[in-house]
Amino acid sequence: MIKPKNDIVRVRETIAGYFQKQVDVTVNLGRNKVIRFCGMLAEIYPAIFTVRPSDEGFLGRTSYSYAEVLCGTVKIDLKNG
Repeated sequence: MIKPKNDIVRVRETIAGYFQKQVDVTVNLGRNKVIRFCGMLAEIYPAIFTVRPSDEGFLGRTSYSYAEVLCGTVKIDLKNG
């Protein structure tokens, strides 16, 4: 069975639908290092998007490219509740 194609345009459309909403972000840093945080999808640009973490003390990078989502390095889900 062939996997359905998931292209960058579809990823951009999905992320644009999350604009100004609370999201759960999971970032895979490799070698079994994973960061999870909640935040609001703050800004959308042609090549990247930014997430504003809910935790004021969060010291991580909060801008990600659509290619990172497409490759599975970054996962964005709407926050439940």
